[in-house]
Amino acid sequence: METADIGLIGLAVMGQNLVLNMADHGFSVAVFNRTTRKVDEFIEGPARDHTVIGCHSIAELCQRLHRPRKVMLMVKAGPVVDAFIEQLIPHLEAGDIIIDGGNSLYTDTERRVAECAERGLLYLGMGVSGGEEGARHGPSLMPGGNPRAWPEVKTIFQSIAARADGEPCCQWVGEGGAGHYVKMVHNGIEYGDMQLICEAYQLLREGLGLSVDELAETFDRWNRGVLDSYLIEITRDIFTVRDSDGEPLLDKILDSAGQKGTGKWTAINALELGVPLTLIGEAVFARYLSALKEQRQRAAAVLHGPRTGFSGDRAEVIEHIHDALYASKIISYAQGFMLMRQAAGEYGWNLHYGDIALMWRGGCIIRSRFLGNIKAAYSKDPELENLLLDDFFRQAIEAAQDGWRQALELAISLGIPAPAFSSALAFYDGYRSERLPANLLQAQRDYFGAHTYRRVDRPQDEVFHTDWITLAKKAGIS
Repeated sequence: METADIGLIGLAVMGQNLVLNMADHGFSVAVFNRTTRKVDEFIEGPARDHTVIGCHSIAELCQRLHRPRKVMLMVKAGPVVDAFIEQLIPHLEAGDIIIDGGNSLYTDTERRVAECAERGLLYLGMGVSGGEEGARHGPSLMPGGNPRAWPEVKTIFQSIAARADGEPCCQWVGEGGAGHYVKMVHNGIEYGDMQLICEAYQLLREGLGLSVDELAETFDRWNRGVLDSYLIEITRDIFTVRDSDGEPLLDKILDSAGQKGTGKWTAINALELGVPLTLIGEAVFARYLSALKEQRQRAAAVLHGPRTGFSGDRAEVIEHIHDALYASKIISYAQGFMLMRQAAGEYGWNLHYGDIALMWRGGCIIRSRFLGNIKAAYSKDPELENLLLDDFFRQAIEAAQDGWRQALELAISLGIPAPAFSSALAFYDGYRSERLPANLLQAQRDYFGAHTYRRVDRPQDEVFHTDWITLAKKAGIS
């Protein structure tokens, strides 16, 4: 009986493209789908000339695999993953490997790694980024879980991954849910990047009055500089597409954004860990606000903003918006790596931030030129506290900040919302401030709740409480 190197369950487009990618690289793949008709259609269609074995049951799939068996799940995150694990277990033996390539929550992956280990099975949770095109020709892969499984699958996944600087965009991330955690943060940064681009678009289109052709030209120019990235590239392409009537297709798309929840997970985790992930949080909230389409339509009829329009040098302001986008993007990544650094300490992971930047250099949605600079920053200082403290990024922010501030002044004067731009700048100004007004906040907390405070002129392990009411009365104020 013919056997395969790896099995894959779930033949939606991502699953199919990963199978074809594996087959292109010399690996034989056994496949199964809950709707078995899709198996036959795949074998007779896209996989016709590839080393792919169609299976009509999970038992047959497992029988067709070399030992240790390797089964990859490309199914919807959540209970579906658990259901397939339970169906697989009777057909597996000690040392066999289950790989979840979906967008699972990292805490679910932590649990599954432990549960499978109790049964002698090895479990991996692997983030997969790059969409359909990446899956077919080279995705970014972020594997984590049981480290005993990694040597068994390393060759397969590093072979099919995208490459950057000659290295595969697939490196071991860490134990437990580390792989899916890094993918979650990737998606949070993706939320931030997309929102920043949307704010630049609205300023250029509504604020400066650029046509879609001018927008395409502007983004094409930006993509040849420091903003070079996949998202800038596809945004340029979107501006060029016309509907059947010759009008820009973009103008006919409803301005109500969807989401699958990974950005929300990132923001929630940041709150749990006490990390000021302000930009990504604003990006999530901006999607929620966009979904209030009917309310916004009613509000637009009665709530009014500034009555003045733009006047000035368009070319100069376009450069200001460019600088705002670049500086804010740096803040987004700085916050994302801050979160991963905090999580590593909290969850006991040994994350290699330079390797993570390298994995994101190719194949994934947030791939961009300056991920190479992030890799260089962590290669120079693996213990770097914050990307903003690296010379390259410090100097980049300093060069861009005048334009960044002027772009925000324009947005405010025109009444155009720029929550991600402004939250990024507020974070930067807060992070660079030696003293913040939190002393007043602590005084307020101590006044109404006796929460105590520390003093700048005393040891930091000492706490104090003041009878504010009595002292205010003595001062003749209360």
